[in-house]
Amino acid sequence: MSKADGYVAGGAEKEIEDLERVVTAPQLPGLGEDENTVVRVATGASERLPFSKARCVALVITIATAPFLSTMAVQASVIILPTIGEELDIPTSRQQWIVSAFNLTFGCFLLLWGRLADVYGRRMIFIWGSVAFTITSIVPPFIPNEIGFNIFRGLQGLAAAAMAPTALGILGVTFPPGRTKDIAFGCFGAGAPLGGITGNIFGGVIGEYLNWKWVFWIFAIISGISTIASYLVIPLPPPQPEPIMRNTIDWIGGTLITVGLVVLLFALTEGNVVGWSTPWIPILIVFSILVVVAFGFWQHYLETKTQKRPLMKMSIFKNGKFTAANVVMALFFSSFNNYLIFATYWFQDFQGLSVIQTTLRFIPNGITGILVALITGQLLSRVPADIILTFSTICISTSSLLFAIPIPVHTTYWAYGFPAMVLSVCGADTIFPVLTLFVAKTLPPEDASLGGALITAVGQIGRAIGLAIATALQTAVIAREKGVHVDKIGSEGHGLKPWDNALKVGIRDTAWFNFGMSLASTMVVVLFIRGIGIIGGRGKR
Repeated sequence: MSKADGYVAGGAEKEIEDLERVVTAPQLPGLGEDENTVVRVATGASERLPFSKARCVALVITIATAPFLSTMAVQASVIILPTIGEELDIPTSRQQWIVSAFNLTFGCFLLLWGRLADVYGRRMIFIWGSVAFTITSIVPPFIPNEIGFNIFRGLQGLAAAAMAPTALGILGVTFPPGRTKDIAFGCFGAGAPLGGITGNIFGGVIGEYLNWKWVFWIFAIISGISTIASYLVIPLPPPQPEPIMRNTIDWIGGTLITVGLVVLLFALTEGNVVGWSTPWIPILIVFSILVVVAFGFWQHYLETKTQKRPLMKMSIFKNGKFTAANVVMALFFSSFNNYLIFATYWFQDFQGLSVIQTTLRFIPNGITGILVALITGQLLSRVPADIILTFSTICISTSSLLFAIPIPVHTTYWAYGFPAMVLSVCGADTIFPVLTLFVAKTLPPEDASLGGALITAVGQIGRAIGLAIATALQTAVIAREKGVHVDKIGSEGHGLKPWDNALKVGIRDTAWFNFGMSLASTMVVVLFIRGIGIIGGRGKR
């Protein structure tokens, strides 16, 4: 009996207990015996909590720290990049690796960690990932050189990648379908946007008034608390009568997809540093695409021609709505991530605001995120998912549009910045719970962590590719406005001061690009995900 079978069997025994409990409950007046049984099953079995209410709350908060920490680790680092660069003597052209090293390992190891969690146990992988994140947050401030610092940033991303898919898998198999599961996924979905705004605030305040090293040590403190809590509140998996064999993991597939994604994201990141005309950049991009295609063929071969379990079943993409959901994930979070970054550039680089002043302008984003997270859990079982997704994508489109249109540069923040901040997080905090819950309901329990890894990896890859294209676009526009070659902008820096017209045009053209991506995600929802129905509660699968 496999680990997956154990989870399924455990779930089946619980359902039997629920049915035995509810069929003996008192009848409701005015209904027949069969009707009362249906009512009792629908209302009793689906809403029964797996643990005490306090433990369920603690579990959801603990699990939600995974997306919270991974996003916070990126956003806080962005705010203090110049400070770290000055401390470690890192030139501006290479400072982005402080962020990219984390993103590289995080995005590329999600699928492999997801399968390892499904085979060896989600609880164990999550706890050890949390321990590793704590350690890799403590060490970097003590490293005095660029290479060592970036290596530990990569290890920190590797640890975060172990936590993200296992978190979704734990929620998926712990809570039965119903209102509680909807709220749990709503809170989980709020983790990433809240981590982003918290990272901005912590990075701004600590970078301004304390030593930048405390940013990383705060990561460690939060992660350490999460580690202890996860050991106490995450339930143990059911005992397995047979050992899990190592050959259940597709190591060849894991190597192919990891190498392919690492090379692709490395090339996309370096392209904006060394220039896209550098010969080895397009060579690496083509090589990485061929490796990813080879991974797809290898997975199809394992699934159709052998008895060995592939790392990722290619047959899951036969579900058109599932495939469309992944496309929406990539387009939306590419646009959302770019919006946050280029809004920061607008306030800090173009308007010349300080770190603290920029941070204050992101506060509405965080406050709205908390409110939307509380509401989303209630909406999942009441509003069709395609309606929520349409609303989400229109929100981020509007946010980008407000920065793209040629409004006067001295227009008050409250006229465009404030509504853009509110709408952006309204989109992010509604779309993520919908898509992750949809994946949890679409895939079987034994693939729960892998599904979470896939949807998270798609979003991460969308961020990386979208940012690379947006940065290249901004550089090209600034070079055009300045009348210089693009290579000079990339190698010598912009050399721009606040209120420079070239910088303004570059940011606004990038905002138009972001608007186009988010509008494309809306079209995918309308054309390919229409009729998805209500996915919360006991909505259709």
